[in-house]
Amino acid sequence: MDMGTALVVAAAIGAYYQIRTQRIRAGLDKGPLLGFGRNRDEETSGQPRHSQRETELEREVDALRERVKVLERIATDQRPTRALADEIESLRDK
Repeated sequence: MDMGTALVVAAAIGAYYQIRTQRIRAGLDKGPLLGFGRNRDEETSGQPRHSQRETELEREVDALRERVKVLERIATDQRPTRALADEIESLRDK
């Protein structure tokens, strides 16, 4: 093996090591042994813990998704204008 090939191989090994280390630290890669790279917030069951704020945000996102579904249905529905206006007003009262 000539010197140029040896340098390319060494650079490739170094790049692989650096990428692997970053993935393990970010918790994206469990690692081949002993569960390296586990997220520190994970419980023993493997489920990540959620703070109260995260749970609240998840509920809010679910509510917003439901609102978007209703708005998409209204926007794509082929109803007369008056019926559409009445449905929008009924949704505002909720």
